[in-house]
Amino acid sequence: MQYQVPQFIDIEDRIIGPLTLKQFIYLAFAAAVLFVFWFLFNFYIWMIAALPITVLAFAFAFLKINDRPFIYFFLAAVFYFIKPKLYIFGEATKEYRKETILEPKPLPVETPENVKVTSSKLKELALSLDTRK
Repeated sequence: MQYQVPQFIDIEDRIIGPLTLKQFIYLAFAAAVLFVFWFLFNFYIWMIAALPITVLAFAFAFLKINDRPFIYFFLAAVFYFIKPKLYIFGEATKEYRKETILEPKPLPVETPENVKVTSSKLKELALSLDTRK
């Protein structure tokens, strides 16, 4: 009995013409906002508002950076500007660095003279490798 394995599962389905559902929603939302703005503002103010809304909608719909949708980078930028930041200047910075940066400690090196291999240690090692613990 043969089963078909789905391929290209990371590609979104084209629902509305050449657009995916997400792309269509981004563009339709921008069009709806611009439609409402058309009746609220005069033509020149509408043009000023329409340009960034259109660019942002097309960026959300089509732009990918490192094969990731633009919305991830947009949200990261928004949260970066919203989150509070801690700025430390002067002598406090040096003390803060001394407290936060730890000196690396050398690892103890076991030489073959120090290591005793017993049957129980080999079984324990084999078990840990088999169970990936």
